[in-house]
Amino acid sequence: MKLQNTMLQAALVAMLAWTTTACNNHSSSNKETEETTDTTAAVAASYPEEELGWKLGAQAYTFRLFSFEEALHKIKEAGLQHVEMYPGQDLTKGSSEKTGHQLNAEGRKKAKELLSEHGITLNAYGVVDGKDEAEWRQIFDFAKEMGIQVVVCEPKEAHLDILSKLCDEYNIKVAIHNHPEPSTYWDPAIVLKAIEGRSDKMGAAADVGHWERSGLNPVESLKKLEGKVFHVHFKDLNVANDKAAHDVHWGTGVIGMPQIIEELKRQQFKGMISAEYEHNWENNTGDVKASVEKFRQAL
Repeated sequence: MKLQNTMLQAALVAMLAWTTTACNNHSSSNKETEETTDTTAAVAASYPEEELGWKLGAQAYTFRLFSFEEALHKIKEAGLQHVEMYPGQDLTKGSSEKTGHQLNAEGRKKAKELLSEHGITLNAYGVVDGKDEAEWRQIFDFAKEMGIQVVVCEPKEAHLDILSKLCDEYNIKVAIHNHPEPSTYWDPAIVLKAIEGRSDKMGAAADVGHWERSGLNPVESLKKLEGKVFHVHFKDLNVANDKAAHDVHWGTGVIGMPQIIEELKRQQFKGMISAEYEHNWENNTGDVKASVEKFRQAL
């Protein structure tokens, strides 16, 4: 009888221990789930554009008076986590190394370290051009190594077939950018003609501000390029149809930011939207931050 009582007590202790452990594990699991949910909600609140598949960031040229390292700091300060690199910016303050496809191995390593330190993703590279097929291949090699998804460019007509071949070979997109008239690709119709019959990885980098400078309606221009908008340069301007127009906080100018946002949604655009604020050059971080906040409020 004494042995049976002892065995029964042991069984009860074991059962109690199992129940306590199970409850603790369940509680811990619930806590982890709640923490994950809270984190996801916080990210969604901070970067609502991500839910649309939009990578809101900045063209580093916005901070061209500073080094790439300083630009990354300013981009992060503006509430952004993506960057479009351009060729020719000092890599670090006082450095002789310049950003772009001609960076040596050490410079590329340093660029990757800077991106990691600031928690910023390099999504696009441009606006760039190649003098021949060899340089275009160098550009694509650089893009592949750096994890760049889109090469933003204004290529010579004679190089379009080269780009078509490289897009398919490297599985990297090319987005043809529009500067204002009379630049080669100022009109969406010209871009469409350039990519016709070529790789489906060739499309447009829509600069909505430059369209406005050229007297084109940004929303109508986006509609013409439907399905081929791979990248966006976003800016708002103080006046329409004027090449001397300057940047203002998004949503306070003439481009029609709400209508552009709705059109990008309608087209189910997926890709990077680069803030390109080309005004108040010496101290425009606050301008970019204010613009980004207005953009996110409009979503």
